[in-house]
Amino acid sequence: MAIPKSIGVLEFSSIGVGYLAQDEMFKAASVELLIARTICSGKYMVVVGGAVSDVEASVAAGLKRADEAVIDHLVIPNVHEAVFPALGQSVVLGPDDMGALGVVETFSGTSILAAADAAAKAARVIIFRIHVAMALGGKGLCLMTGSVSDVRAGVQAAVDVARQRGLLVYECVIPRPAKELFADYL
Repeated sequence: MAIPKSIGVLEFSSIGVGYLAQDEMFKAASVELLIARTICSGKYMVVVGGAVSDVEASVAAGLKRADEAVIDHLVIPNVHEAVFPALGQSVVLGPDDMGALGVVETFSGTSILAAADAAAKAARVIIFRIHVAMALGGKGLCLMTGSVSDVRAGVQAAVDVARQRGLLVYECVIPRPAKELFADYL
């Protein structure tokens, strides 16, 4: 599978509407399903990937079908390649990868994808975890590591995007984190 050039995300207040919209999304354009699942507090999320025009058409069809049940949505053209392994929780850090730790938390799973993409594009950081909504009360979480200055730059870029969307919960940079904070990723 080639890494998609673009991703589209729709977050719905209704699970049933999410299924209807997802059906329309696949009928409207040739996209690849990356995530489709129920998320905390009874919502539904769909993430698709593909060519920019296909993703835009797919998301537009989902928006049209879902109407007022859409909580949040976005299309990221030319998404940074680091987003996919972090979203799939397949990033393994080596002992030399443990630098400063950046944490960004948002009110929606959709907004954390935009924030993580911005961080990856703005700084030389390793995005090693993007957690969307499950077991977080519908929130999003992004973890990154690198030099202190790079992590600060990456966190700031992510924060700017999350704030612009009105969905920032919290951010922090830990310059010298305890190695135990990385234990699940080594």
